[in-house]
Amino acid sequence: MKLNYRLIIFIAVFFAGVALSLPTFLGINGPKITLGLDLQGGLHMLLGVDTDKAVASKVKSIASSIKYFAEDNDILIDELRVKDNKITFKLLDEDDAKKMDEFLKSQKGLTFKKEGLTYIVSLTPQEIESIKEYAIKQAVDTIRNRLDQFGLAEPTVAKQGKDKILVEVPGIKTPAQEQRIRKLIAKAAHLQLMAVDEDRQARVNQMTPQEAAQYGDVILKDRHGRKYLVKEIPILDGSMITDARVAFDQNNQPVINFTLNSEGAKIFGDFTAKNVGKRLAVVLDNVVYSAPVIRERIGGGSGQISGGFSVEEAHDVAIALRSGALLAPVYLEEKRSVGPSLGADSIRSSFLALISGFVLVVIFMAWYYGIAGIIADIALVANLFLIIGIMALFGATLTLPGMAGIVLTVGMAVDANVIINERIRELLRQGVSVRKAIEQGYKNAMSAILDANITTLIAAVVLYAYGTGPIKGFALTISIGILASMLTAIVGTHGIYEALMPYIEKSKDLKKWFGIEV
Repeated sequence: MKLNYRLIIFIAVFFAGVALSLPTFLGINGPKITLGLDLQGGLHMLLGVDTDKAVASKVKSIASSIKYFAEDNDILIDELRVKDNKITFKLLDEDDAKKMDEFLKSQKGLTFKKEGLTYIVSLTPQEIESIKEYAIKQAVDTIRNRLDQFGLAEPTVAKQGKDKILVEVPGIKTPAQEQRIRKLIAKAAHLQLMAVDEDRQARVNQMTPQEAAQYGDVILKDRHGRKYLVKEIPILDGSMITDARVAFDQNNQPVINFTLNSEGAKIFGDFTAKNVGKRLAVVLDNVVYSAPVIRERIGGGSGQISGGFSVEEAHDVAIALRSGALLAPVYLEEKRSVGPSLGADSIRSSFLALISGFVLVVIFMAWYYGIAGIIADIALVANLFLIIGIMALFGATLTLPGMAGIVLTVGMAVDANVIINERIRELLRQGVSVRKAIEQGYKNAMSAILDANITTLIAAVVLYAYGTGPIKGFALTISIGILASMLTAIVGTHGIYEALMPYIEKSKDLKKWFGIEV
C-alpha cells in the first residue's frame, strides 16, 4: 500500500477524532460533550424583566452625579429630590447656573427646565426606551455570567420575545440546588453606599416613610430589623465595582471585599474625607448590612461588606457583585423541572435511532457497492468520531435535536460517496480505465457535492445565528457533520483509493470492488 497526502490527512483526522471522543465515551479525564437539558434533566425558567425599575435606578444614578458635580465644583444646591423619575433641586447662587447648565447639557439623554433657580431634570423618551432595551440585554448577559462563574456547564440564557428571558440549566436535580440557582439568578446585587442622616437617626423609629421623604431620606432596615435613616441619593453604587471576593475577618466570619474603579475610588475617598465621625451605610438590595463610623479618609478604592453571611451565601453574593448588578429586577413567570428519566429515555431512543440508521447504511453500502461501499463506511465511522471529537473539544452541549442532527448527518455524509461511486461506475461502464474513472469520478461529482453541502451549511449557519437552545444544537451538529464529511468522504476515500490502486488494477474484478459487471 502506497501512502499519499490524502491518506495521511485522513489517518491523522481519524485518530484525532477517536482520541477526542474517548473522554466522552469512557468518562475519563479530558474534554467532554455536555448533555443538554432535554437529555440529562434540569431547570427550565421563563423570567420577566421589570424595566421600569431600571429607569428609576438610572434617574437615581444621575442624581448622584449631579450631587457629586456640585460638591466637586463648590456649587451650593438644596432640596435635591427624586420623584416620579424626575430630579429636582435648587441652586443657592445664581452665578453657578451657567456651569450647571453646561454640565446637564453634556449628559446624554437628559432634558431639563428651570423655574427660577429650581431645576427639573428628566430623561428623554428615547433615552427611556434605550434604558429599557439595554436592561433586558444586560440581564441576559449578567445572568449568563453568574451561571458561568457558578461553574455550571453550558446553561442556556436567551432573550425571548420583547421582554422575557429563557433560562435552562442542565443537571439541576435537587430542590436545594434549584433554590440556590433561582436566588443567584434573581439577586439584584444592587450595592449602594449611603450616608446615614445623623441629625434625625435618633427619631427613625417614630418616622413614617412620608416624613423621611420630606428630608430627602429613606428608611431601610438591616437583617435584624433595625431601622436606619439614610440619604435617598447614594454616594455611589455597584456599577463602579471592578471586583468582589470572599474573605474572612478577625473572628473568622465570611466577609466580602470589593474594589472600585478609579471614578468610584475618587468619590469614595472624597466623601470619607469630608465625613469623618459620621456613619456610612453599606446597602445591598435595600438591606443595610453594616453602618460603620468613618474614622479617617478611605483611599485605594476598596471596601468591605459584613453582616453574618454563611460561606455559601458570601460566595453567591460575591459572584453577583462581580458579574454586575441587574439594572432591572427579574421575576419568575414560568418554572419547569425536567426529570432525568425523560433524558435517559431520550438518550436511549436517540442512540437506538443512530445505531440502527448507521448499521443499515453500512450494510447497504457494502452490499450495493462492494469494497467501494466498505471504503465509504470507513469514512462514515471517521466522520462520526470527528463530530463527537470536535464537539467535545469545544465543550459543546448535545441536545435531543442535536442527536437528530447527527443521525441526519450519517445519511448526508454517505450521500457524497454515493454520488462519487455512481460517477465512477458510469465511467467504468463506458470502458474508461479504473485509475482514470476514479480521478474523473471525484472531479465530476465535486460540483454536485459542493452545491448540496454549501446550501445546507448556509441554512445551518442561519439557524445557529437566529435560533435558541435546541435549535442551535441541531444547527451545530449539522454544521460540524457537513464540514467533517467533506474531509472524510472526499479527501479520505480518495486517499484510500490511491493507496489501493495497484491492487484494484491488478484484480480487475469490478464486481468485487465497485459492485458492477462490465
